[in-house]
Amino acid sequence: MIQGVIFDMDGTLFDTETIFQIEWNRAAAERGITLPNSFRYEICGTSGEPMDRIIEKYYHVREGTPIQLKVKERVIEILKKKVPLKLGVKSILDFFSELPVPMAIGSSSPLSLIESNLQVTGFSHYFKALASGEEVEKGKPAPDIFLLAAKKLKVPPEKCLVFEDSPNGIRAAYAAGMIPVLIPDTTPITEDIEKLSAHRFNNFAEAETCFRIALP
Repeated sequence: MIQGVIFDMDGTLFDTETIFQIEWNRAAAERGITLPNSFRYEICGTSGEPMDRIIEKYYHVREGTPIQLKVKERVIEILKKKVPLKLGVKSILDFFSELPVPMAIGSSSPLSLIESNLQVTGFSHYFKALASGEEVEKGKPAPDIFLLAAKKLKVPPEKCLVFEDSPNGIRAAYAAGMIPVLIPDTTPITEDIEKLSAHRFNNFAEAETCFRIALP
């Protein structure tokens, strides 16, 4: 029996990962750098120090934090105007609300960005808890963010569905002992990530159809 549902935010609930990638590439171009495709795969779903290490590797800088902060500030300004939704998001949020099953967001993004996106979209009322990368010692692929979300929901980890788009997010959900549900976005999905995923759907419309049959 599912007792809680946790959603990643960027690239899962909201079609924001493309915006992030544009700004990562913009910041790189300002330094005369062209980012390879592998950057997108490594950076998605990370936060804090792991994100800094990836930035330092690809931008050839000693300290990644200033670049991380600049990119996030630019993205926040863009999203204050409009937050694009992924296909079927509102419908599946309504579905879990009606069951009812409590929901949380477990995102590597700053809490201020999570709250801003929910305010802009009008989705704040759906979520009982928010867990951000700022609140944990280790970001994804470590399980900390999702374990914190489950704790805030007061739901055992093994009773939580986790919707994710990124490999690092799926790894984190699996490490947390939860039920990873993969809805790929822009990052290539490898066979090992497929194996860690309990379910894979192309979008939330497909996921909702499945869970309407599977859940009482």
